[in-house]
This record gives sequence, structure tokens and C-alpha cells, in this order.
Amino acid sequence: MRIAVFCSSSPTIDAKYVDLAFELGQAIAAKKWDLVSGGGHISMMGAVARGVRSGGGKTIGVIPQALVDIEFADHDSHELHVVDSMRERKGMIEELSGAFIALPGGLGTLEELFEIWVGRFLKFHDKPVIVLDPFGLYSPLRQMIDHLESEGFVKPGQRELLHWTTSVEEALDRATSE
Repeated sequence: MRIAVFCSSSPTIDAKYVDLAFELGQAIAAKKWDLVSGGGHISMMGAVARGVRSGGGKTIGVIPQALVDIEFADHDSHELHVVDSMRERKGMIEELSGAFIALPGGLGTLEELFEIWVGRFLKFHDKPVIVLDPFGLYSPLRQMIDHLESEGFVKPGQRELLHWTTSVEEALDRATSE
């Protein structure tokens, strides 16, 4: 199984988020799964990859050349695919992965989460989409989605395709439960 992880690459976040990413990486390796990531080496993105490698697992990064040029790339990846654009990056990550976990993150993480969730609803793929949020960072987002549903903007069946979890174990269990 190859599992994609969407998460922050910000160096200014609390260390608990970086620790969570490393813990998830270790758990992915313990299951003998491969990691597919955005191919960066800093913050949570780097931590999840280091966690996988610390457990003997394989890491596959997909990164645009523009980010390689600013020394953002995880050159320790077992495979590092350098692409031309963010759109190409997301397409390759989707193609390579059997499930998706979104950890806490900012605009890029949210954009990836929403795109993969919409793709699932539109039946472009049938892979599990999971949010791992043990610290409640996404609680306001979850409330907003509830509000959008109550107002008719989130269609019936859309919410059920996004799985909210609060532990690494629960998130990985959801990755294989469909």
C-alpha cells in the first residue's frame, strides 16, 4: 500500500505537529507501507518521511522543479520525481497513492485535501480520504462544513467520504477499511 500524506511545510509551527508527522511516518513503516509525499524535507513534510525511513520504509517524493531550485527537496527519498508544476505534482501523488491522510496544515494542505475529496465524490477515484486531527486544529473547518451542509452547499453523501480521525492508529485503520 502506498499512502499519501498532505501536511505543513511551515518551519514556524509548534513542535507537536512535527512530532505527530514523525509518529505517523513510523506507523506507516510499521505496516510495511510506502509514503508518497510532496517531496520536501522541512517541517511536517520532512518529519513524516524521516519517520518512515527510521522504520525501514520507502519514501516517494513528488516535487516541482521550482521548489528543488530553492533547496526544498528531500534528497534522501528513495524516489524523487521532479515535475514541472503543482498540478502535475498533485496528479502524480493521486496516481501513486492508495489512500490519503491530511495532517494539520495551511492553505496548500487544505487545497490538496479539498481537491482529493472532490475527486472522490465525483468518482475520479475511490480511495479513502482521511483527516488526522488529534489537536482540534480543523474543528472550525468541520463546523463550517456542517454549516455548508445545513445550507445545502455540501451535497448528500459528500461528508461521508471524508473520515475525521484523532489518532494515528484510527487514521491508518480507515485507510484500509473501504
